[in-house]
Amino acid sequence: MIVPAFTQSLIETNGVRLHVASQGAGPLVLLLHGFPETSYAWRHQLAALSNAGFHAVAPDLRGYGASDCPMNPQQYSTLDIVGDLVGILDTLGQANATVVGNDWGATVAWQAAQLRPDRFRAVAALGVPMMARAPLAPSRLFPLTGQAWFYTHYFAQAGQAEREFEQDVATTLRRIYFWASGEAGPRDAQTPNPFGLVARGAGLLDALPDPASLPGWLDGADFDALVSAFQASGFRGGLSYYRNLDRNWDLQAAFNGLLVQVPALYLVGERDPGLAIPGMRDIIGAMPKLVPDLRDSRIIPRAGHWLQQEAPGHVNDALIAFLRSL
Repeated sequence: MIVPAFTQSLIETNGVRLHVASQGAGPLVLLLHGFPETSYAWRHQLAALSNAGFHAVAPDLRGYGASDCPMNPQQYSTLDIVGDLVGILDTLGQANATVVGNDWGATVAWQAAQLRPDRFRAVAALGVPMMARAPLAPSRLFPLTGQAWFYTHYFAQAGQAEREFEQDVATTLRRIYFWASGEAGPRDAQTPNPFGLVARGAGLLDALPDPASLPGWLDGADFDALVSAFQASGFRGGLSYYRNLDRNWDLQAAFNGLLVQVPALYLVGERDPGLAIPGMRDIIGAMPKLVPDLRDSRIIPRAGHWLQQEAPGHVNDALIAFLRSL
């Protein structure tokens, strides 16, 4: 493990304190993590972007890591998080930034660029493509039967996933990180998937065998840093994002059809479970209709869902080339 050179600080905005890691000087780049991650997931990018002449800032999004975790679950809509990003820019005295996100961070990044192109001059998304508003609310759209329910339904039950995940945080993260990563192998119906169906009466982890070791892209010290963060914060904050899926859908009606007009980059791992969802490649192929200045869209070989950690060289090269093209 190389000791990170980034600095850590707290920013107060919108009634919450946000912990941020930052490194470098130059044009601002915001790096948004997903679930279950923290700002530490961007450790490879903080250094690379700094060395390339950029000011890289990775917050622990509200509810994660050392940031505040509001008790009200309704305070975790994507609009709340976009508001936090605007607050970060204001606190740093920056007129605008490029926003980069993975997983939930990608969803927030797309919406930030869609709603506030004056503050977010470009966007790079990992894993999650820009998608049009669904015809139905997620609670009605995602599978739900008497035998199993989609993981988002499982996450929506207050306290249920928290109890499972917090029994042994290291085991939880080890299983989720491994089985959503490229080291799980090529995606097929038999590959365990943390983001699929959960059997009724069981937990999400029950279908994920405990791997013999950590994946090769995650060393023990880095894993311990992520485990420590979730031992301190718990999982309630991160799960609250899922508990706002229907509310996000409701709010999205106000800007349905609004395009992402700023320059954009999209990257996804070849073995990302999301890429195996039926119709996902068609959604990715249709993105230029929603993102007319999509400058590049790439599938990264053998990588999975934790793209910036699994394939930092590919991600850093693509990000820096995109940022310099601006």
